[in-house]
Amino acid sequence: MSASQPPRSPESPEPPRGTDAPTLLVKIFGKDRPGITAGLFDTLAAYAVDVVDIEQVVTRGRIVLCALVTSPEPGTTEGDLRATVHSWAESLKLQAEIISGTGDNRPRGDGRSHVTVLGHPLTAESTAAIAARITSTGGNIDRIFRLAKYPVTAVEFAVSGTGTEDLRTALAPEAAGLGVDIAVVSAGLSRRAQRLVVMDVDSTLIQDEVIELFAAHAGCEAEVASVTEQAMRGELDFEQSLHARVALLAGLDVSVVEKVRAEVRLTPGARTLIRTLKRLGYQVGVVSGGFTQVTDDLKERLGLDFASANTLEVVDGRLTGRVVGDIVDRAGKARLLRSFAEQAGVPLAQTVAIGDGANDLDMLNTAGLGVAFNAKPVVREAAHTAVNVPFLDTVLYLLGITREEVEAADGLVD
Repeated sequence: MSASQPPRSPESPEPPRGTDAPTLLVKIFGKDRPGITAGLFDTLAAYAVDVVDIEQVVTRGRIVLCALVTSPEPGTTEGDLRATVHSWAESLKLQAEIISGTGDNRPRGDGRSHVTVLGHPLTAESTAAIAARITSTGGNIDRIFRLAKYPVTAVEFAVSGTGTEDLRTALAPEAAGLGVDIAVVSAGLSRRAQRLVVMDVDSTLIQDEVIELFAAHAGCEAEVASVTEQAMRGELDFEQSLHARVALLAGLDVSVVEKVRAEVRLTPGARTLIRTLKRLGYQVGVVSGGFTQVTDDLKERLGLDFASANTLEVVDGRLTGRVVGDIVDRAGKARLLRSFAEQAGVPLAQTVAIGDGANDLDMLNTAGLGVAFNAKPVVREAAHTAVNVPFLDTVLYLLGITREEVEAADGLVD
């Protein structure tokens, strides 16, 4: 560069070429090995081309590398570039294809969403149906990539050209009919910003209903289970049903608390979910219509940031059959989500709530993303998305976290 042409400063970059400027799409495919990407661009560098776009995918040891570059500068023929790239590819037993054209990629449409699909298994039939439904809404699939292959197959579609709510409405019936789980979130929702995840406890974080564990020691498990099921289906007022069930525990020795704590079984994937979230900088809490006698223990064992539940009254070493303090019911769970978010300094739009029962609905609908986990039908229909496999860590894939990231962050999975 001559003295009369000083280097461009960062404040005055050269404007991009017009949309009709000639470009070349260079496609390389074959057996993957280290150094292919560097080798291609070393080869192209001799022709002083600019990189417009790059896409690379490796599947079962086979690479597809696409580079969209500007055409060579005057004085260098496109034929020379083609011959050199083909010669380089052949030396590595790769195939090359070079397509002339003009401009960049087609602009993406307004409205961008991430559509995450969980299948166990994920069939070609279900994938075809989902892709067709996205198209029917006016959406365009810009990119697809796999998040996980175990314990479920999880893939994510980047979609533009249609609204997030329209996609949710269109895809919900497909999920139920095809036996897959589908989550649709706005691409505007920052998926890696500081976030807060709040879970229900009974039948979500743990496999049990805590009050039924207490009831087993009182000899009234069947009666309590019946009332619990009615409450979870939304057929009974939660507070009334809670008082009725707790009354059956009157007289139990307080030593039963330690026995119940020992009987609690975490849901498969629960430890992995929490450890991964914590190591990625998330804050995690639980809210429960159960009891602090158990949730406080879970908070300590799992390193949770927040926990709130009802408290069983104890007098003279025995349960009285009453609860003390404010009741954590359906409205209370949503209120606690807001409180946890405020304490964590996280906007509600960046919160995730997970639950299974009707008393979780307000919380699920208050959060930025509400996930119905192996939930009752009324909850699945009202939540933003549903997960119907018995592994709690699959929720990570709805947040755009890959299996590789889980294993790297967690070290050891459940």
